[in-house]
Amino acid sequence: MDRLGDLVARERRSGDAALVAPRENRTYDYHRFCTTAWKTGNFWRRRGVHAEAGVAVADDPEPEAVFSFLGAALLGARTRFGPPDARGGEAADFDARVVVAPRDEIAGYEVPPGCQRVGYGGPPDDPAIAHFERDVWSENPAFPETPVDPESVALVADEGRDGADDRPVREFSHADLLAAAREVADEWGLEPGDEVAVRAPLSNPGTVVAGVVAPLFAGAAVLFPDDDATGDFAVGSNDAPEEAVVRPADVRID
Repeated sequence: MDRLGDLVARERRSGDAALVAPRENRTYDYHRFCTTAWKTGNFWRRRGVHAEAGVAVADDPEPEAVFSFLGAALLGARTRFGPPDARGGEAADFDARVVVAPRDEIAGYEVPPGCQRVGYGGPPDDPAIAHFERDVWSENPAFPETPVDPESVALVADEGRDGADDRPVREFSHADLLAAAREVADEWGLEPGDEVAVRAPLSNPGTVVAGVVAPLFAGAAVLFPDDDATGDFAVGSNDAPEEAVVRPADVRID
C-alpha cells in the first residue's frame, strides 16, 4: 500500500468488520465499507473536490467522519478535522471545498465562498445543505481509477495553542500516514477480528493514524465505542478500559 485509497481497494472487500459504531447500532463489513468510501469519493467529486482541495470535517467520532476522510483521500484531496474558527459567528479561516458536520451544527458554520455544507445524522433543516446519508447512498458504487501521488498531502492538523492567531500547521502525506500506521499495526500485532477503540480527538493526527488508518491497514476494525463497548486496543488516555493503549502524542509520524 502506498496511498490511503489502497485501504479500500476492491480486493479488500470481505465480510470482516471494518467499522463498528454501537451507539447507532451500525457495523460496516469491508464490502459495505469500501463501497461507501467509493460513493463518498464520487459525491465529493460532484461537489467540486479535486486533488489538493480541502475537506473540513467536524471532530466527531462517527462513521461519516471516516468516510469523508477516505473519500477525500481517493481524490488526492486533504482533510482537516475540527476546522478552526468555523463557528461562533467569526469568518472561517480555512480553505475548503466542503465542510461536513452533524445536521444540528452545520448551519452554524460560516464557510468561504465556493465552500458547500454537508450535514449528517438526518436531513438538514436548510434545503441548501446537502444530506450526507441520502446523497452518498445515491452515488455510483464504483470509483473510477484516479491517480494520487503518495507524497501528496492527505491530512492537515493545527499544532498551535488554543486561541493563537498564527497556528502552526503540519501536513501529512499518504506515505507518512501509512508508514506510521504500519508501525502501530506491527507493534500491536493487529489482525482481522481485532477492534481499535477511538478514545481521543480526530483532530490529533496520532488518533487518525492509530485509531483509523492502522486498523484498516491490518484488516481490523475501527471502533467508535459507547459507554459499554471495549476494544482489543485503543488510542486515548491511560485510563481507557483496554489493556493496550497508545496516546496520540506518542504515535510517531515522520
